[in-house]
Amino acid sequence: MLLSLLVHGAHAGQLATPSAMAAYANKLLDQQKYGPDSPGFTVLVARGDQLLYKGARGMASIELGVAMQPDQLLRIGSVTKQFAAASLLKQIDQGKAALDDPLSRFLPDYPNGDKITLRQLLNHTSGVKSYTGIPGYMGNPVRRDLSTAELINEFKNLPVDFAPGERWAYNNSGYVLVGAVVEKISGQPWYQAADQLLLQPSGITSVSYEAGDKLFKGLARGYTVNNAGEVAPASLLSMTQPHAAGALISNTEGLWRWNQALHGGKLLSKGSYASMTTPEGAAKPFKYGFGIASVTLRDQTMLMHTGGIHGFSSVLNYLPASQTTVVILRNSDSGGGGDTVVAQKLAAFAIGEPFPDAVAVSVPAEQLRAAEGLYGNGEKQTRNLRVKDGVLHSQRTGGGVLPLVPVGGDHFVFRDSVSELQLERSAEGKVVAVTVFNNGEKQGERWERQGDLPPESSSVALTPAQMDELVGTYSAPEFSIKIFISDKGRLMGQAPGQPAFELQARTARRVEVPQVGAQLDFSGEEGKAASVTLLQGGTKLVMRRQ
Repeated sequence: MLLSLLVHGAHAGQLATPSAMAAYANKLLDQQKYGPDSPGFTVLVARGDQLLYKGARGMASIELGVAMQPDQLLRIGSVTKQFAAASLLKQIDQGKAALDDPLSRFLPDYPNGDKITLRQLLNHTSGVKSYTGIPGYMGNPVRRDLSTAELINEFKNLPVDFAPGERWAYNNSGYVLVGAVVEKISGQPWYQAADQLLLQPSGITSVSYEAGDKLFKGLARGYTVNNAGEVAPASLLSMTQPHAAGALISNTEGLWRWNQALHGGKLLSKGSYASMTTPEGAAKPFKYGFGIASVTLRDQTMLMHTGGIHGFSSVLNYLPASQTTVVILRNSDSGGGGDTVVAQKLAAFAIGEPFPDAVAVSVPAEQLRAAEGLYGNGEKQTRNLRVKDGVLHSQRTGGGVLPLVPVGGDHFVFRDSVSELQLERSAEGKVVAVTVFNNGEKQGERWERQGDLPPESSSVALTPAQMDELVGTYSAPEFSIKIFISDKGRLMGQAPGQPAFELQARTARRVEVPQVGAQLDFSGEEGKAASVTLLQGGTKLVMRRQ
């Protein structure tokens, strides 16, 4: 009973009013990192037709001193995939294609196209090579203006990652091919087809393709972080290349109207909409439909997608039970990793089940140390609880090292998260298990104590010369990472669209990223490393220096 009160006592169940939503949103957004010399973000929260909150923080243009406005246009990156998927589904509803049609029906010259279905392109199970992961491609090659056919030629003859339908792997090439099929059926560019099939019928005018030869009033400037850890202009990109995988721009209101049209049954048949929002086959464990992930928040279904593209990042959430929309758009491709958590908190407040503020309480060190140990969930997964620098940390198999904030009663919240953890003690007062509540779920996952902690790896200090040998950008088809030295002289790692993490050296050529449970092994014994091998959660990935 005490556990239930601790975890769920804040669940009021009363939908937020606009005034309450505004007060909470302003408080939450004011806690985010922004300033007169930093990129900004725009936010919108709505319920059905009712706008609950719209606001902005930071700068639209740092150079010109222009503050971000709530209706600013920004790139939405991979949220574009929803529009591409819905365009193709609309054509299917019109009888012009079928989900299980082979790609070869529309692109007869595509290798193995008779084995790849439109369904597999839509849910990332096609196995085709994702062009954004080709080593070196995200440098100069991505700056060229390419036609659809020319872009497909960049990856069509490369070895596939797996047989169609065999596995799931997020894939931008798949959505270029979706766009190509839309073009073949409509006889016009994919974005013009999307406008005619979806946007015009819905009265949406603030979502558009960012054509390179046009001006877009109110389009914010995009930013990144350079190798010195400083804010810098985003690297160059031809918007012909994100294509149907990520080339649209919008403001928050445009995406709100899009959610209303798509999820309100105004665009697709019931069957097509169900296919779009229901993960199946190899995509089911990854909770991915067609351009939409189906997850839970406070035990409610939440349909969502994020986006990351040169200079920008985005989050779009929709909770069908209350028709709640949350949009966050940011004009930076670095430092937006926390936007997903902010969006979750805004959505939870809007539906009347807010996450309580994590107000830390003082806990004696011996009480924290009593929780140290190895825990298991019965599914060959383990979780370590360890005290470091007076703070209890949690790390599960293949995951990051996450600090826990004590809030009383053996109850903890994960820092910068909406997940919670509760210690369970025996009659003698010993910690025998922990229960983890992810995303505010009411039924948590129990982990029983299995034994003492394994020994912890020790760190070594690298010289500036040793760090310089590791600095660079490394890429593989699935992933890339930038290694740089911060202005404080620390070795840092950053993946596209993710925050930068300090790297902990175990040897001169091996570093760990404890926040995400990853290890990086750099090649060679001296001189510039030619490649790095990422080890994380049982995955091994070799990335070569660009």
